[in-house]
Amino acid sequence: MRRGLFILIIQFLILIQFSFAQEKISTTRYRAMFYNVENLFDSYNDSLTNDDEFTPMGVRHWTWEKMNQKIVGIYKTIVAVGEWEPPVFVGLCEVENDYVLYQLAHETPLLKYDYKIVHRDSPDPRGIDVALLFRNDLFELQESRFFNVTFPDEPNRKTREILYARGILAGIDTIHVFVNHWPSKYGGELESNSGRFAAANTLKEKIDSIKVFYPDARILIMGDFNDEPECNPLVEGLKVCLDTNSTCPSELVSIASILKSKGQGSYKYQGVWGMIDQIIVSKSLLDQKHKIYTSSDNASVFKADFLLESDDSFLGDKPFRTFAGYKYHGGYSDHLPVSVDFIVNKALEP
Repeated sequence: MRRGLFILIIQFLILIQFSFAQEKISTTRYRAMFYNVENLFDSYNDSLTNDDEFTPMGVRHWTWEKMNQKIVGIYKTIVAVGEWEPPVFVGLCEVENDYVLYQLAHETPLLKYDYKIVHRDSPDPRGIDVALLFRNDLFELQESRFFNVTFPDEPNRKTREILYARGILAGIDTIHVFVNHWPSKYGGELESNSGRFAAANTLKEKIDSIKVFYPDARILIMGDFNDEPECNPLVEGLKVCLDTNSTCPSELVSIASILKSKGQGSYKYQGVWGMIDQIIVSKSLLDQKHKIYTSSDNASVFKADFLLESDDSFLGDKPFRTFAGYKYHGGYSDHLPVSVDFIVNKALEP
């Protein structure tokens, strides 16, 4: 009697496990990631930008071999974030030019995934830009543009542009993607707030213009915002909402804020993990009535062991960075990647 009951219980557990496995297999997911790759420079001197330190004779003694090692590390990170499949979207910041992006997409095993590159040289004085890699087999690019961030009180100031791409994901639904790298807190938080407000205002203007024609647009915003989700440039400037429960006039929800509330972080400063690398989505992307949707449960910070090292100053761990000051450290980046999955609503498939 007991033996028969035991066998029935085992069979029941196996059936449940099989059902979960089948559900996982049948769920189609498309992953997007963002990664601040910490100064991905080539080793050549560009006379038009302030990149002298990233040359063999510069203070960082940056060489082709070090560049190549870093590119291989970024390739490994992208593949690891993708798990079964490399991500459809890879948003990047702190890349110098098309050359390093070509080396990443075409001179590593990423080549077989046919990644295309959206990039142009920005007016940033150091020559670091934002970029988007996308899988050509899964995303049909229809439009890409770059928007200059203008500073009303400093008309001659230059910074990274905001990248915009629109296209059809997996032949199913249109996705609008923005990649950002907002001005840093160099000089102090209050003193630098105006720069991030300028970026927020630029981004908001572009999103508002999209919504005039596509009120229910599915929008993905990702980037290094050099600020926490709850800070003024995001909440007051971009009008981002920090959770999915409150009324949200802007209909922009910070997935990063929800991740932060769960104790996750992408960047460690003076022993404290922060969430300056962020994912923000339109509320329409959180609605399962659409063919493609997502949720905060489908987002995470990728905190793999190989991207971390021991934090001897503040305990715990920290990102395994490429440079410690000006000294070559040999790591991947001082930031961790963030990602989000888009789920295909099977019930709406023909």
